[in-house]
Amino acid sequence: MLSTSTIKQLIRTFKCLAFAISLLLGSGNLLAQTLTLDSCQLLAKQNYPLVKQTELLTKSREYSIDNLNKGVLPQLTISGQATYQSDVTEIPINLPGITIQQVPKDQYKLVGEINQPITDLITVGKLKDAQRVQSDIQSAGLDVDLYKLKDRVNQLFFGVLMIDEQLKQNELYKKDLQNGLNKVNAALANGTDYKSNADKLKAELLRADQRTIELKAGRTAYTSILSQFIHSEIRENTVFQSPPQQLESTQIKRPELNFYASKDKSIDAQKKILTSRNLPKLGVFFQGGWGQPSPVNLFSIELSSYYIAGIRLNWSVSGLYTIRKEKSILEIDRKMNDAQKETFLFNTNTSLSQLSAEIAKLKALLESDEEIVALRNSIKSRAQVQLENGAISTNDYLKEINAEDQARQNKLLHEIQLLLAQYTANYTIGN
Repeated sequence: MLSTSTIKQLIRTFKCLAFAISLLLGSGNLLAQTLTLDSCQLLAKQNYPLVKQTELLTKSREYSIDNLNKGVLPQLTISGQATYQSDVTEIPINLPGITIQQVPKDQYKLVGEINQPITDLITVGKLKDAQRVQSDIQSAGLDVDLYKLKDRVNQLFFGVLMIDEQLKQNELYKKDLQNGLNKVNAALANGTDYKSNADKLKAELLRADQRTIELKAGRTAYTSILSQFIHSEIRENTVFQSPPQQLESTQIKRPELNFYASKDKSIDAQKKILTSRNLPKLGVFFQGGWGQPSPVNLFSIELSSYYIAGIRLNWSVSGLYTIRKEKSILEIDRKMNDAQKETFLFNTNTSLSQLSAEIAKLKALLESDEEIVALRNSIKSRAQVQLENGAISTNDYLKEINAEDQARQNKLLHEIQLLLAQYTANYTIGN
């Protein structure tokens, strides 16, 4: 019989195995220990509901082109009619020994006709080009909507980076407070300091603990939203890797430009369709069937088969009345599209100018931040020695460590702001 301790050990082993299996089965929804901005962008794009439209647009384009291709196939029509008319054609001639049969008033006809358009081959080609361009417009519009997702992921990712850096700095601040408290407690034990000074440091430590709670709550909120975008669970211990600094560029490559270019091509395609639709329509046809009386022999009143083959030319000139104005409307659409493109480029260049100024400012601030942090750290170190020797009060010590903490916080803020500004600039130009 197994002992109690052995049974407990087996239970623990089975639990460990079950946990390992659950990790393996659910590994698709868990992220690695380190998370990068590029991986977030990729996952967000892959799992965003709007991306499903990409496949639907492709299928729609294929079906539309396939339907247009069928427009060049021979067109088959079948028709039939049965009529009764009040009068029929008679030949008012009586010839000896010859009987001319009278055409019956009830007549029947069943006709099948195959029509092969010739000039429509040109029109169908233009329609296919227009359909391709229209699909390109829809795809470009989808790319524009998906591209906006990139900025939202950037904001969330850099928000978590900022909080992580603040948490690290807060731990350093707590460490300085604890060092000061240890020195005050030592002096208090020797009767050379006051308990109120120790209480001040303890209160400041509690306030720092509260800040940790607030920062962690903010981090949870950011990671929760980001998890929904990337469709994966972000663990509490997942490390957000700081991305490298970006080189500045001014060449705009936004997906909106493809959208405007596709609309311009669509206008060209529509103009070509207008021209081809107003050309004469030429085609060949073959018509065959049965009729009573014969549709091709006036002297036969019996049910008989027949056929007719030939070339057919149609030209509807009514379209020529409006084609000039229709093309003018398309040119107005082109000018509107150009105006929208110019407005977009103007706004984009304005944003880039603002971001460039912001990046230059942050770089200048960071240069002075390094010196400020070094000076504040030196002052704090001397203050620790002075506090230990009783040369300064606890309030003076708190003042110096708070000043250093603020200097480090400013440096961290400027570093993250610089990265965010650089990546926002890259987003703005389309990188």
